[in-house]
Amino acid sequence: MQIIRLPYSQVPQLSVKDKAYASADPRLRPFYAHDMTIAGFEQAIADRLKHPTDRSLLVDELRKQYAGLPDSELVMQNVNSLSDSHTFTVTTAHQPSLFTGPLYYIYKIISTIHLARQLKAAYPTYHFVPVFINSGEDHDFEEVNHTHIYGKKLVWESGETGSVGKMKTHTMRAVLDELQGILGASGHAAGLSKLFEESYSQHERYSDATTYLVHSLFMTYGLVVLDPNKPALKRAFVPFIRRELLERPSKALVDQTAAALEAAGFSGQAHAREINFFYLGEQSRERIVFENGLYTVLNTNLTFSEEAILAELQAHPERFSPNVIMRPIFQELILPNLAYVGGGGELAYWLERKSQFELFGLPFPVLVRRNSVLWLDKNSAQRLEKLGLQVTDLFEDTELLIKRYVAAQSETELNLEAEKSQLFSLFESIRQKAQQIDPTLPAAVMAEHAKQLKVVEQLEGRLVRAEKQRHDTAIQQIRNLREKFFPGNGLQERHDNFSAYYAKYGSSFIDTLLLHLDPLQRDFLVITEM
Repeated sequence: MQIIRLPYSQVPQLSVKDKAYASADPRLRPFYAHDMTIAGFEQAIADRLKHPTDRSLLVDELRKQYAGLPDSELVMQNVNSLSDSHTFTVTTAHQPSLFTGPLYYIYKIISTIHLARQLKAAYPTYHFVPVFINSGEDHDFEEVNHTHIYGKKLVWESGETGSVGKMKTHTMRAVLDELQGILGASGHAAGLSKLFEESYSQHERYSDATTYLVHSLFMTYGLVVLDPNKPALKRAFVPFIRRELLERPSKALVDQTAAALEAAGFSGQAHAREINFFYLGEQSRERIVFENGLYTVLNTNLTFSEEAILAELQAHPERFSPNVIMRPIFQELILPNLAYVGGGGELAYWLERKSQFELFGLPFPVLVRRNSVLWLDKNSAQRLEKLGLQVTDLFEDTELLIKRYVAAQSETELNLEAEKSQLFSLFESIRQKAQQIDPTLPAAVMAEHAKQLKVVEQLEGRLVRAEKQRHDTAIQQIRNLREKFFPGNGLQERHDNFSAYYAKYGSSFIDTLLLHLDPLQRDFLVITEM
């Protein structure tokens, strides 16, 4: 493999805020607690030691969860180590996307595992456990019901509503069969198909199937997978839910931070509500609102007085589901966590939370930007080389790249800027003479200049089109390559599924990534097969 590392600033597909955080832009420094460096973790450890976690609760719940999963001595060592006050977690999270969804789902996990190993090397007296939170409470099914493999889009039609994690897996038969047909049985594809089959056919709930899948892929690396939607874990969250229901403090804090971010030159990310919780039913996840002195669950017949909703909270805390505003608070409460590893969009949400964490009395984690990766296959790399292009050229806009390629290949100068300049000089000279004769004439002169300039630009366009026709095959190859690695002008990691790569390389695909994905290096990796 050939590895190229690009500064995030050189990747036009990333947002301004994402690049700013990755480059440690000082305008963002007031919005996070610790620098994204090994040294920054020293204070994070000290802060976390002052805020104990209910470790017994966490370990008990994890042991119950892992009782039904394939045995892994390393994972259970990590789970049991969480009982020790000198053990901390580094965490990432994601919704249960179909077959893990886009590549960055995998990159987040691998970045987290790598970070845990880095911290162990830097702080050997402590232990660091990589954790993946399977966030199955979300109800945006359209976000997670599809994936792309070998250029084909696979879609799961569930027919259910409500929390995605609660959906039944029996409706996945058609999409599982389609996946197996696409993957085939060559290389490592058969083993991967078997894993998908085991994951989704042997577990009734989608969230459980996803936990099994991620555990099976990463158990040899010690990853601990946590499904946090458990009554006991939610019960620990009750005082925070109660405060949000009664006092509703988060909206003002997040709004104030969003305004401060805008004043610093960055747009806000999240939309805070007066109450930042949903009510979970078997087939529903609806917002809780406070209206006319009552708590109402939208789109249902459920209405609670203050006394009634507090009684419901005490009896069934698992029915109260945090939205994006309160989910970080829940995660950091139940885990002895030091860092959250996420993409630029996720960290943008976290940058609005620092004052909220202060209010709820929880330590703010180190925000670590996961690695982004472009994976280039050998055949495509060879095609690029024949075209005389570098892989970094693919980051350019397609039409600009083609224009530059055609200009480089042409034996004739296609740019008529010199002629345009001469034309302007000619008409400017005429305008000056006309001004001396009749003040009304210059406008007519410059209008004629505009007409002639348009003629020159049309001729320039014809020259470019004629030259493009000579390179039609190469141009189509450029378009195909650009669309393959930047589908829809987006990043490969936000579109393609990992299955095509795993089917080819097996676990060595993960091993290669784990070797090179160092999130603290703050760069975009281009990995080229050799």
